[in-house]
Amino acid sequence: MSRRPLPDAYAQALGPAAVARVRAATAGLPSAQAVAVALSAGADSAMLALALALAEPDRPVLAFHVHHGLQAQADAWAVRAGQLGALLGLPVRVAHVAVPVDGSGMEAAARAARYAALAEMAGREGVSHVLLAHHRDDQAETVLLRLLRGSGVDGMAAMRPASQRDGVVYLRPWLDLGRDAIRRAAAAFADLTGWQAVDDPSNADPRYTRAAVRTALSPLLDARWPGWQAIVARHARQMGEAVEILHEVAREDFARLEPDADGRGFGLALWRALSPPRQAQVLRYWLAQAGLRMPSEARLADLMRQLRQLHALGHDRQLSVAHEGHDIRCHRGRVWLQAQHLPGREASGR
Repeated sequence: MSRRPLPDAYAQALGPAAVARVRAATAGLPSAQAVAVALSAGADSAMLALALALAEPDRPVLAFHVHHGLQAQADAWAVRAGQLGALLGLPVRVAHVAVPVDGSGMEAAARAARYAALAEMAGREGVSHVLLAHHRDDQAETVLLRLLRGSGVDGMAAMRPASQRDGVVYLRPWLDLGRDAIRRAAAAFADLTGWQAVDDPSNADPRYTRAAVRTALSPLLDARWPGWQAIVARHARQMGEAVEILHEVAREDFARLEPDADGRGFGLALWRALSPPRQAQVLRYWLAQAGLRMPSEARLADLMRQLRQLHALGHDRQLSVAHEGHDIRCHRGRVWLQAQHLPGREASGR
């Protein structure tokens, strides 16, 4: 069923380029297939929700809001998301999650909980594709963070326009759109409607790694190299092309490891027969296929060391390494990924 038409002023506030990118991202999907947008109620995700509503007036569209409970304003943010949904004619689903402290850091734990909640809501609603509001500035920050973490060639390719995780395809149509343009659109939308995007204080809290890059490093780069975000984002695209070549090799190697039907497990002894560089690359490929971010070089080296020290059949002791809301396990010669159970999660409709 078509939603009510949105005012032309909404489209004028956002601009045609932002809408066109979203329309192109969803063009290959069947017209009756529902899609969703991850809606934090911040400026970026709010404008993406608006763009999706404008680009797909006849497609079933939902908004997924994840309530982390990490900020005192979290309840108010969920209400704000519901208000935007009412303005745009989009049903909003809210998932409440508890963010576990697993040694990976609060940012990584919250990210893993968020993706798990999005996947749960997508499964419940029959949604296979979820749009994320990552933009060019986010991409540039991601490249810098991964460079500093030593995440390898795969990591330097940063975020992809489309990726898959836990059975959900995530689309990022705005990776070549700058933050300033999105914020100007959000301000114009607020003038039209009175709806104000939320402002998460953690985005400017230097205790968090990404916020430190944004508040301390980015201004220095802006002063010395104006427009550096576009240059770094272009670098990510070029690295993505190089990664595709490496993936062809890794894909062939992984196929020889007697993988499970779902690709989440493989044979330890066969992995050990590879050269060390190909061992590392096939592990990166395996994690990427599961939709998980690249580990740092140190974490990957530690995982490889542990896999090499296991008994040839993998049953002298049970391996369990936490990564991105999953445990990497090994037993009886098989290495596999197992999603962690996140207690305290429940979903509700709004």
